[in-house]
Amino acid sequence: MVDLKGQYEGIKEEVNASMEEVLDSSAFINGPKVKEFQADLEKYLDVKHVIPCANGTDALQICMMGLGLKPGDEVITADFTFAATVEVIALLNLTPVLVDVDPNTFNIDPLAVEKAITPNTKAIVPVHLFGQCAPMDELLALAEKHNLYIIEDNAQAIGAVHTFKDGRKQKAGTLGHVASTSFFPSKNLGCYGDGGAIFTNDDDLAHTIRGIVNHGMYKRYHHDVVGVNSRLDSLQAAVLNAKLPKLDAYNASRRNAARKYSAAFKDNEHILLPKTVNSCEGICDTCDCHVFHQYTIRILNGKRDALVQHLMENNVPCGVYYPIPLHRQKAYLDERYNEADFGVTNQLVDEVLSLPMHTELDDAQIDFITGLVNDFVNS
Repeated sequence: MVDLKGQYEGIKEEVNASMEEVLDSSAFINGPKVKEFQADLEKYLDVKHVIPCANGTDALQICMMGLGLKPGDEVITADFTFAATVEVIALLNLTPVLVDVDPNTFNIDPLAVEKAITPNTKAIVPVHLFGQCAPMDELLALAEKHNLYIIEDNAQAIGAVHTFKDGRKQKAGTLGHVASTSFFPSKNLGCYGDGGAIFTNDDDLAHTIRGIVNHGMYKRYHHDVVGVNSRLDSLQAAVLNAKLPKLDAYNASRRNAARKYSAAFKDNEHILLPKTVNSCEGICDTCDCHVFHQYTIRILNGKRDALVQHLMENNVPCGVYYPIPLHRQKAYLDERYNEADFGVTNQLVDEVLSLPMHTELDDAQIDFITGLVNDFVNS
């Protein structure tokens, strides 16, 4: 699905030199490279605080710990997403409340969120799925109305821009009270191992979180809060330092690849193309709302699973994100859920297909992939 080796060739000198600096300094934990990356990412996002940590799942868990959520508190999130989002809610003995998504953007449905709010609801976790923001105008209004926290799961949309209804623009991960992201290698901004970060403009929350990521310490060997051990190491920061200046170009490359995919599929009645949150016709020339972490189509004639097999037989990697709704996963079964409330998700899991998407895709590869897909679904 990604070509990390090809991407590495374009940044080899910067990455190798930066890693060599870390090795020479032996500052492997919380060294200068981590602080440099933290400061550069704060500037890129225009956010006051970036707190690096070990991975995206830790980041999301630490967000909830930092907000002081307690067992029994309800946290609303999307049914159609990766399990890590609901996993951390359950791990903290909070109560996950899963809701349906929008059929066009695949992001959480604010009407379903509003319906799910109870006196026990304390937070909403919108997942900016596949590379574009959830409907933040509506979600922020709901949060203000009901005095709820917004915790953004920004693992898939770093660099995407949300345009508010009044025309203001803000980057994904800076819109709610706090946000998490992942630097897993396949992400738009990925390291060469595990890594993550937390973003917030709240000074007090940032202070709390900085202690939580380091065993609850604000002063060495003084453990003021219950914490965890979750730190970004300097070698991973070295990789991220090399990639961050190129993130906008990487995202532009993904958008260009997405445009070519869509052009090849636009006349196929069996394929539903990705739609952007700004409802543009296709992917506009000035697009900043979608960074295409995934290029995900819907196969409408029942051939999705057979197409997956066909692509794999022709050495084309692809993915079904996601094959099982979270409300039907064994770990998260709950008698509260009604299948009628998950009509969109239940349909998406039978139709979605994500095609190769990375910065190194060339026209020949796209032509080969789209030819295979079109020929198969039309046969």
